[in-house]
Amino acid sequence: MSKKIYKNARLLDPGSKLDALGSVLIENGVILDVGPSVFVDAVQDDIEVIDCSGVCLCPGLIDMRVATGEPGNEHLETFESVSNSAAAGGITSIICLPNTDPAIDDVALLEFVERRGAEVDLINVRSYAAATKGTLGLEMSEVGLLYQAGALGFTDGHKAIHDAMLMRRLLSYTTVFNTMVIQHPEMVDLVGEGVMSEGAVATELGLNGIPPEAEVMLIERDLRLVEMTGGKYHVSRVSTAASVDAISRAKSRGLPVSCDTTPHYFTLNEEAVRGYRTFAKVSPPLRSEDDRQAIVEGVSSGVIDAVVSDHSPRDQDSKRLPFSQASFGVVGLETLLPVTLEKVHEKSISVLDALAPLTCNPAKILGLKEGRLQKQYPANFVLFDLDRPFVIDGDAFLSKCKNSPFNGKKVNASVLKTIRAGNIVFDINDSSID
Repeated sequence: MSKKIYKNARLLDPGSKLDALGSVLIENGVILDVGPSVFVDAVQDDIEVIDCSGVCLCPGLIDMRVATGEPGNEHLETFESVSNSAAAGGITSIICLPNTDPAIDDVALLEFVERRGAEVDLINVRSYAAATKGTLGLEMSEVGLLYQAGALGFTDGHKAIHDAMLMRRLLSYTTVFNTMVIQHPEMVDLVGEGVMSEGAVATELGLNGIPPEAEVMLIERDLRLVEMTGGKYHVSRVSTAASVDAISRAKSRGLPVSCDTTPHYFTLNEEAVRGYRTFAKVSPPLRSEDDRQAIVEGVSSGVIDAVVSDHSPRDQDSKRLPFSQASFGVVGLETLLPVTLEKVHEKSISVLDALAPLTCNPAKILGLKEGRLQKQYPANFVLFDLDRPFVIDGDAFLSKCKNSPFNGKKVNASVLKTIRAGNIVFDINDSSID
């Protein structure tokens, strides 16, 4: 049957503020109709009917920040494993970071990423390109050629673009193509040998601290460059109150600025590293409780545009080390939706405001025709139960790596099905789907 209708679902579309019981009618991977009044004749035999029994149906998630192991470190993650992990998390599109081996700094490598994603064919796989050659921060990459080949933006991933003149040139040149530069917000000179946020906890643990000011100082420098150039600028993984404030002021002045954060910055604080828990070692580091609350408010108010997984697979050998030597990074594809929705259960954010940074907002930032329950949009959506609790078990992840700071955490929402281009790519009742 080419036509399917998902009926009796709680339709949640942040882009149109829709929150109502209704149906989605799809054909050939495209939404034909959606809303409370959509129905089909019960005797029609050319339409497959799926009764959702009142569970939530929202657009498929778009994850703006995902690290893969392929090419170069396939033992950490392949496009097959990352696609399965994303689908299990309700994610139908990922944008890959260029920090592979070799770095995604030429057209052939960019095309390789998208070709491998298409071969696996579970989710949409796109990529950023390296802002500088080899992500070394010395020389601008071939922005024009990479943009024309499909790069959705330019970034050095987990490395800050610290040279001010280089950042100015990038922002100026990307205006020609109306694309954006994505920054890792840490002033390198202030990070030094730091491994966690500077403060009382770092002192108690005897660990070198990274001052929170290292984040906002680089952001404020870059915002001046945005004023000079008019370039589109995106701050990835905002973690401090000062950064939220600086970005809010920049937006109020009309600057072309956007930003994202991750669930660990609005769910955890620096206390999570006590016991030298390396699974909570991230970059930028977990901050104070006041900063955590500011990130929650930033998401709720819309100053923070997107929520990303910052999926960074790390093997046990690189995590089960003394804290100062362990690698930064956590996996997050399969916990992105349930951990974000915990803020809904805590009543600190509405369900539509929690879903917007995962769906329509990233689509708008990236210029993608996705992230909406709307006629003629791709039939990419996720069914989830807002009240089906489970305990996060890293060993059960479909990702190759298990380095989650949320292992053992009880959450209240479960992904049931993920549909991409009209096809079920994940079903909680059928783990054999691929």
